[in-house]
Amino acid sequence: NVPNKSIKKIMSDVNTWIIEPITKFCKDSSYLVKKCTKPDHKEFARIARATGIGFLIMGFIGFFVKIIHIPINNIIVGGM
Repeated sequence: NVPNKSIKKIMSDVNTWIIEPITKFCKDSSYLVKKCTKPDHKEFARIARATGIGFLIMGFIGFFVKIIHIPINNIIVGGM
């Protein structure tokens, strides 16, 4: 009788820690996929424009850092 109780306890723990979270994740994931929609042309264009502007800004930041870094590096290394 005692091993039966410990097996039930173990199965309860397995259900609580493994089965329930996986089931909840699957339900939440299917709900998310059902709620997602494809962007229309206007929304897609707005997202693409924002992404392009972000790329340009990051490119300019990298360019200016490189422009500033080259003379400083030449002063430090070339001054020896």
